[in-house]
Order: sequence, then C-alpha cells, then structure tokens
Amino acid sequence: MESIEKQASDKLTELLRTNDQSLRKLHDIVEATMREEELIVQNLMHPPEEMLSRGQRISDKVARFGGSWAFIISFGVLLFAWIVFNTTARAAFDPYPFILMNLILSCIAALQAPIIIMSQNRQEEKDRKRAENDYLVNLKAELEVRNLHRKMDLLIEEQMCQLMEVQAVQLRLLEELAAQIKK
Repeated sequence: MESIEKQASDKLTELLRTNDQSLRKLHDIVEATMREEELIVQNLMHPPEEMLSRGQRISDKVARFGGSWAFIISFGVLLFAWIVFNTTARAAFDPYPFILMNLILSCIAALQAPIIIMSQNRQEEKDRKRAENDYLVNLKAELEVRNLHRKMDLLIEEQMCQLMEVQAVQLRLLEELAAQIKK
C-alpha cells in the first residue's frame, strides 16, 4: 500500500515540477517581451533628433510664421499703413495705383511660396516615415498576437498531456486499490 502511495506521490511531484518549469519558461518569455516592448515604446515616445540644415530650419520658421495669424494681422496693418501714408502724404513715394506695393507683394509671394513648399515637403517626408513606423508597429503587434495564440495552443496542449498523465496515474491507483479491496 505504501509503495503505491509513494509511486503516486513521486509521479505527482514530477508532474508538478514539470508544470512549474513550464510556468517559469512562460514567465521568462513574458519578461523578455515586456523588455523588448519597453524599448519600442521608448523609441516611439522619444524619437532621435533629426539633423536639419540651416536652410531647412529657416524654411520651417518662414512657413510657421507665414501661416500664422500674427503674419496676417501684421501684414494687414503694414499694408493699411502703406496705403494711408501714400494717399495722404504730400511726398508719397508710391502714389495711388501702388505699383511699388504690388511689386513688393509679388516678390514676397514669389519667395515665400517655394520656401513654404520646401517645409511642406519635409513635413510630408516626416509623415511618410511616421506612417511607415505605424505600419511596422501594427505588423509587429499582429505577429505578437499570432505568437501568443501559438504559445497558448502549446500551453493548452501541454496541460492536456499533463492532465492525461495525472488521470492515468489516478486510474492505475484506483485499479490497484480495487485489486487490494478484492483481496
């Protein structure tokens, strides 16, 4: 009787040890994945500083100022002052059709437009890189979900095998008990 209990105890201890090792492996996998994810999150939240040339910095500043209310209001005030001065002053340097003002406005527009387009092109490139990064993150997430499904399937399969072994041990114990009861 004691040998049966000893065998059963040994078998159950072995099954528990195997189960504990499986849980440790799973725990290690989860820790490694979390460390890897932490690196990805850090890279996304704190991207490396991009190196801009002087021209790129200037185009960004011109585009930022040219597309602001401060530019619109200050330019409106300047144009209004120009018109008022040249219509009321005796020594007007740009009389009524304001040809000089039109020339200056055309020059400003001709210079400002390509500078703004350069800045927009850089922004478009940044947006494209951001979209590629988002795609890669989504792809990685999809692959991780697939891996998790595989791991869960393996764990379930492993647990089913262990349950079958435990059930086999229990059946053998019951058969031995039944045989001892008959004696």
